[in-house]
Amino acid sequence: MSFFKKLKDRMFRSSSKIDEGLDAIVKDGGEEEVVEVDTAAEDAAAEHARQEAEALAAQEAEEARLAEEARLAAAEAEAARHAEEARQAEEARQAEEARLAEEARRAEVARLAEEARQAEEARQAEEARLAEAARQAEEARLAEAARAAAEAEAKAAAEAARLAAEQQQAADAAEAARIAAEAEAAAAKAEAERLAREAEQQRLAEEAAAAEAARRAAAAEAEQVAQEAEAARRAEAERLAQEAEAARKAEAERLAEEAAKQAEAARLAQEAEEARLAQDADPGMTEAEIDELAEEIEAQVEAAAEAAAAPPVREAVVAPMTRLEPSPLDEAPGELTEKKGLLGRLFGREQKTVVRRTLDDDMLEQLEELLITADMGVDTALRVTANMAEGRLGKKLSVDEIKGLLADEVTRIMEPVARPMPLYAHTPQVVLVVGVNGSGKTTTIGKLASQFKAAGKSVVIAAGDTFRAAAVEQLQVWGDRAGVPVLTAPEGSDPASLAFDAMAKAQADGADLLMIDTAGRLQNRADLMEELSKIVRVIRKKDPDAPHNTLLVLDATTGQNALQQVKVFQELADVSGLVMTKLDGTAKGGVLVALADKFGLPIHAIGVGEQIDDLAPFDPEDFANALVGRAG
Repeated sequence: MSFFKKLKDRMFRSSSKIDEGLDAIVKDGGEEEVVEVDTAAEDAAAEHARQEAEALAAQEAEEARLAEEARLAAAEAEAARHAEEARQAEEARQAEEARLAEEARRAEVARLAEEARQAEEARQAEEARLAEAARQAEEARLAEAARAAAEAEAKAAAEAARLAAEQQQAADAAEAARIAAEAEAAAAKAEAERLAREAEQQRLAEEAAAAEAARRAAAAEAEQVAQEAEAARRAEAERLAQEAEAARKAEAERLAEEAAKQAEAARLAQEAEEARLAQDADPGMTEAEIDELAEEIEAQVEAAAEAAAAPPVREAVVAPMTRLEPSPLDEAPGELTEKKGLLGRLFGREQKTVVRRTLDDDMLEQLEELLITADMGVDTALRVTANMAEGRLGKKLSVDEIKGLLADEVTRIMEPVARPMPLYAHTPQVVLVVGVNGSGKTTTIGKLASQFKAAGKSVVIAAGDTFRAAAVEQLQVWGDRAGVPVLTAPEGSDPASLAFDAMAKAQADGADLLMIDTAGRLQNRADLMEELSKIVRVIRKKDPDAPHNTLLVLDATTGQNALQQVKVFQELADVSGLVMTKLDGTAKGGVLVALADKFGLPIHAIGVGEQIDDLAPFDPEDFANALVGRAG
């Protein structure tokens, strides 16, 4: 019932104008009549309304408390998620630094190896050069020896000995140079390897120290956040418990005081009845004694009734023996309450002055104009007033009676079309959502997807409004809230192609429902409406029966223009049901009656706000009562 409490509080701002209009129509030519009403029934109804209001307030308070707890839990989860993301980012940074350091170390090792290889090659080249020089020197020496042998064989032996000594010395020198070069290269290589090892050990030690410091800082920060969250949660729980205990004690005290006062009132009423019976039994009492006894009993009953009705107070706020009279402003408009007599007070009845007017042609014409201004349309307004007048012409009616007749007639028209959206065994069930720009298609899809998901259905959404980037982003937000995947395509791409791919995805995943959003289209733009027909043709290539539901979302503030929208969309997309949104704004609401009367299409749901629970199944009786301003 909380939704239809919102319906009466926020829906149809024009309902107050209907109230004012009916008051003006009845007062124009109406006459005052004194009628006797059952105040006991009214008091019971008022008490029931009070109890419903208290229950609704308690429910709203509980919903607010649960919402606050959910918000705190979400905040804690968000903080934990941020901490986890920070930790993962830090680990990723450290891993990246380690990877870069390892790559630098490997590059340094490769560089040193390359330098050693080049040194080795230079050494080998130098040895080859020295060997070649030695060979050439040997050849020259042999040639010189041969020449010297030819010139003087006598000097050959001495020269040969000298040359042998010189050759030995050169060989010894070359060998010493080679050994020295190899020793120098080996020493250089060993020194380079030692420096590299020391640099690597120092780098690893520094990284380990930095990682340990970061880990300790992150652990300290996480512990502080957890302690603060726990302290806030305990403080909030303690405060709520104290408030609940105080409210319970106050309510118990109030109920006890009311019960005592009601018992006293019943006792006094019993004494009055006994006095009346005594009078009947003792006819010898004088008239003065009877009047005095009646006045005394009436004063006691009035005092008990006032004490029972007065709220409990801890201190006297008026002087003793002061009696507070009700203000005339507390009486309902158009009705003057007469003072109750003793019997009226005892039996719960009183007399009121009610304005009634005879139902004639002039009054019917005024009612027709009032309904037309409420967007009900000429044909529907004439039909409604004609049915109201049937068998009642010439009779006098009050405002409340007219409201009852009008609400009953609207309910009769709306009951055949108040049907929820059907769900089929076939999967995926394709739901195509159409409508003009700004009618609330995207929000309605998000709310329906969330409700279907909560009912245990698997849902896939296709963001077919590829001409408006904001629509895709808005639908993704709703999808994230409901935990429903949203398939998108680049801005400006073909929506029919996206619908085809979404059907393939839904079939592959075994989804129960596929909801396809479409771009807002004006019914007087043939090219845009043709795009909608193309989407229908394309998805029927995957499933000849698709779409299984085509929902037309209507903006209640468009008034009679909604009739033209339904006519055009029904011709192009075979609309199967309606969803009426924005009934919490300046909408007059009567157009919904005209739609039901003219087209007879099922009305699945109505919306009176932006919250998830502001979209609910259509109830014709509550709708009619809210429309005419009748207490339901």
